[in-house]
Amino acid sequence: MSTRALPHDNYIEAVVAALTGAGLAPTDHSWTDDGETRGTYCYLNAVIPLDPSGTAGEFDEDVPAGTSWPHGLLLIWEWHTGIEDGEPDRGPVWLFAEGNADGSNWVPTVLPVYGYASPGAVVDAARKVIAREIRPTSFDGGWSTWGGELIGGSWERADELDAACEAWGAKEGAE
Repeated sequence: MSTRALPHDNYIEAVVAALTGAGLAPTDHSWTDDGETRGTYCYLNAVIPLDPSGTAGEFDEDVPAGTSWPHGLLLIWEWHTGIEDGEPDRGPVWLFAEGNADGSNWVPTVLPVYGYASPGAVVDAARKVIAREIRPTSFDGGWSTWGGELIGGSWERADELDAACEAWGAKEGAE
């Protein structure tokens, strides 16, 4: 996690614990941060790398043909202030992206869960992504092929998290 306390640290820790408890333990490269765009801190974020195939970090020639997630899967949570023109609307969103051999990833795709989804809902959605029941609609990210409704409910501490994120956003927007 971040070297300083951020409003979403406890939430992401709860999601990581749920993933680990479900047998989807993230790699040791998870992190939270406040992202800067154009000199203004416009969003909070977290990245949770998963390695469903156990092959992330391997050279392509060492990965068996047909491996589903040869370079891992990223679960990404973002909370945007919406204070900059052209930035996403204010509030939270969960995304996912497939990893590439060079350490980069495909453009993130919206994960069909609430922005403050319960950790269990994130686990359920991650399982559907891993099983390829949820896929990006194209290589440039955006919406997924999921035809169902949002998966699961909201976190029981969503109101507390939202208030903390809003307070952070108000402070950042005033600077």
